[in-house]
Amino acid sequence: MKTIRDYREAYQEGQSASEVLRPVWEIEAEAVFIRKATWAEVDEQIAALGPPEECPLWGIPFLVKDNIDVAGWETTAACPDYAYVAEEDSAVVALLRKAGAICLGKTNLDQFATGLVGVRTPYGVPKNPFDEGYLPGGSSCGSAVGVALGMAAFSLGTDTAGSGRVPAAFNELVGLKPTRGFLSTRGVVDACKSLDCVSIFANSCGDADEVLRVAAKLDSEEAWSREVPAEWPRIGRQFQFGVPALSQLEFFGWDEAADLFTNAVAELEEMGGTAVEIDLEPFVEAAKLLYEGPWVTERFVAIEEFLKDKPDSVWPVTRGIIAGGEKPLASDFFKASYRLADCKRRADQAMDGLDFVVLPTTPRNFTLEEVEAEPVLRNSQLGTYTNFMNLLDYSALALPAGRYQGRLPWGITLFAQAGLDRGLLELGALYEEHIGRDEAPYFGDDWDEVAVAVCGAHLEGMPLNWQLTERGGRFEFAGKTADCYRMYLIPAGDGLPERPALVRVAEGEGAAIDLEVWSLTKNAFGEFVAGIPAPLGMGKVKLEDGSEVPGFIAEARASIEARDLTEFGGWRGWVASK
Repeated sequence: MKTIRDYREAYQEGQSASEVLRPVWEIEAEAVFIRKATWAEVDEQIAALGPPEECPLWGIPFLVKDNIDVAGWETTAACPDYAYVAEEDSAVVALLRKAGAICLGKTNLDQFATGLVGVRTPYGVPKNPFDEGYLPGGSSCGSAVGVALGMAAFSLGTDTAGSGRVPAAFNELVGLKPTRGFLSTRGVVDACKSLDCVSIFANSCGDADEVLRVAAKLDSEEAWSREVPAEWPRIGRQFQFGVPALSQLEFFGWDEAADLFTNAVAELEEMGGTAVEIDLEPFVEAAKLLYEGPWVTERFVAIEEFLKDKPDSVWPVTRGIIAGGEKPLASDFFKASYRLADCKRRADQAMDGLDFVVLPTTPRNFTLEEVEAEPVLRNSQLGTYTNFMNLLDYSALALPAGRYQGRLPWGITLFAQAGLDRGLLELGALYEEHIGRDEAPYFGDDWDEVAVAVCGAHLEGMPLNWQLTERGGRFEFAGKTADCYRMYLIPAGDGLPERPALVRVAEGEGAAIDLEVWSLTKNAFGEFVAGIPAPLGMGKVKLEDGSEVPGFIAEARASIEARDLTEFGGWRGWVASK
């Protein structure tokens, strides 16, 4: 079993939580865990479960990166001498357990979450499931490998520079890096406190969305916590996305990965996207600030006393990086802050009018030997396309996008402005379906929005389209009705322009009529419908794929002595004919 859906199906078939979880708990893999739950501890969690109808993640197993607190268990941050016993669950673990999720253990990581490689740990290196000679990715190495091996349905990582995305790419997983502050970092060992995010690894976008909706809550006890949107923004079925020129991308020897990236862009275009070339320079400039600028001082501040008292307890490469954070001056921070603000201005300008930007998650993977020979350089190369996103306050979603030479997983990342987390996940679910990775994707249907089909004066560019756009309407896609409609002309009058009446007829007596589908919030939809004059009304319009959405329909009396426009195929055809 891998997905939340798999576990639910097992429970629906009558299996108990113990019967379902015991085989999963028994899976063994080298160096994934720093602290695995005993079966007695798992059984205790099962016994404490509330009613399934009150627990959206009832009986779903998950793993927790060992820089995140679980009550009564040690938190090590992959440093044995630093370890302490957590007095209470971190805020995010508490929410997940309240929702019925079962924690199976604490996972391995690059020490103090400093690294993208997954090898800077005294607890052994989790083996990449696809090739043991290559990196598992870090710093959330154990969390990613555990989910890839089916040891849990999802896991928590953390992400400052890419630790929730690079391991996703190397383990063929979905990796959600939420908007900063949407998942509380209370009870998390700081790396860079102002930038840290708790991240989610899962096997599907639908699963990541379920976890996000449980875990994303304002935490009044955490200064960096942020309120999630009352109405989550969405990305329409027709979208514009930014793509850098291939000349601006570097793959550090994996030149064939350029083809994987080109193919992923083509898939997004086939889904209804329009690619727009952007300049990557301001993003790259911002990325360099994370380790070449004074933000490394945040890592130093997080463990300053421990580092000074027990320097030999810190992994040598990690110690060298973090100790460098003692050098920058306050003046260096302000200078870098000004540079970052300018990068943000130019990056946002590059994204203006776009729904998101797509990049490689990471240029390539490296062998263990390559990283051992040049640990800092190779780690830096892995973060080429990830380091800037928290600095610039973007939401991001890593997705599998094929395998390098048909063998080693490789991925892309979609990133967008803060708050678009669920919009990216919904688009990601459609992408999974499009490429055949998930033939029956699940995605939460709790959006506070209503789709509405329009076929006349409300079409984009037509006289009444403002009634949609001024209410915040979003264009989704252009399509056709099923072939059981005829269209008639309603003449202008009462201050309204001429418009069509769509009348449903018997199968075979109509035609497929052009239309557009838009989305409105439920409140805006109510306002919109209230202003529709007879003989038009709102009903269900059958689309050519057999689905139905609310839309304009007319009473049969609208066809009496009215001009039949069906031959024109739609309102635009009629307007063009004049």
